[in-house]
Amino acid sequence: MKKIAIIGGGSFNFARAIARDILSFPALSDSHIALVDIPDGLKYMQASEKIIQKIIDQGNYPAKVSATLDRREALTDADAVIITIRNDTTIPKWEKDLSIPKKYGVDTVIGDTRGPSGIFRFLRSAPAFKAIAEDILELCPNAVVLNYSNPMCMVTDYMRRLGVPVMGLCHSVQGTAGMLAKWIGADLKDVTYTCAGINHQAFFLEYKVKGVDAYPQIFKAAEDPDRYRSEAVRIEMMRGLGYFVTESSGHNSEYNAWFRKRQDLIDRYVPGSYANSVKIITDRTATRDSEMEKILAQETISLRRGAEYASFILNAIIGDNTMFEFNGNVPNTGLIPNLPDQAIVEVPVTASKHGMRPAYVGNLPRQLAALNTVNAQCELLAVDGLMAGDREMIYHAIVNDPLTAAVCSLAEIRTMTAEMFEANREYLPMFR
Repeated sequence: MKKIAIIGGGSFNFARAIARDILSFPALSDSHIALVDIPDGLKYMQASEKIIQKIIDQGNYPAKVSATLDRREALTDADAVIITIRNDTTIPKWEKDLSIPKKYGVDTVIGDTRGPSGIFRFLRSAPAFKAIAEDILELCPNAVVLNYSNPMCMVTDYMRRLGVPVMGLCHSVQGTAGMLAKWIGADLKDVTYTCAGINHQAFFLEYKVKGVDAYPQIFKAAEDPDRYRSEAVRIEMMRGLGYFVTESSGHNSEYNAWFRKRQDLIDRYVPGSYANSVKIITDRTATRDSEMEKILAQETISLRRGAEYASFILNAIIGDNTMFEFNGNVPNTGLIPNLPDQAIVEVPVTASKHGMRPAYVGNLPRQLAALNTVNAQCELLAVDGLMAGDREMIYHAIVNDPLTAAVCSLAEIRTMTAEMFEANREYLPMFR
């Protein structure tokens, strides 16, 4: 029986989906799914446990599921660890990540990946990730460790610097590949692609259908008015840079200087700001319990495997050893020579019984490398600043953020950074 720990077991939608996928592989069908969360997530973790038990019963799997608030118990002798936490679930904490930059003209939508919002989310979550890393190194040092938590690049970099060989995972690559296939009426089974860059800003360097370049079809499909309205930012980026980017238009509008520096541009390309995000999350939080109860009331649950990478990776390494190719987030060890050394890059990876081996991609087109480089350097600076306890490094990371630099002076950025430090004082003991 393989033991697979899910840290953040209270994410009941995600936890049940990952457990369902893992158990669907015969070689993993007798796994012990060990859920763990913090006290605030206990109710939702218990719901995850009940749902996963239903999956076990319905699938007649020789598996077991457990739930605990004791992380060390869950991690002891684990063969794999899946991290899916958000360490700032209360609205007042993360709302300041968006509202303070907004005062200075930095209007963001989500703020969970990079920029001032993403950096402070990372800093606030760092103590939790450090504790998790220390427990993994002590209790299951040989486990396969997969991280889904944002901000992906900073979290993955930080945990690797602490000694945990974690692989960062995101669903934006396969999600976008599927979306483009629908745009051009192609069967995804006939699609091959090469995608690389950094998380949430990787680009499809090739996209082929039955071996034929499909970019002309993608450009034509992008002329559809409805598609343009839903993905204006990504379509404009493709027209301007020549390649289609992963992750949604709302996210990508935050990672460059082109779409959010004036209100007319926001209204034109991606309407919405932190106020919309707060409302959406508030509404989602308000309906979370009722959604959970509906799921718990279901008599039967679909056992059909989803598209998330985690289960396929675990099957390749600790299951039946069927090789699996995916896009993962790893340190740049010459994989993309014209991106910063050791920055976390998103590249093709092969999982097998030998572990996870990233592929050499080569240089990105310079226009893509230029954009990726700025964001990657900011992320490296943020992790450097955390580990050194150096506020000035954090300031420098924010100074170079493309959107922040497009709307703020150096002096304004310093004032904004100081205000964000003050707002997060109790959560950032490493900077005292």
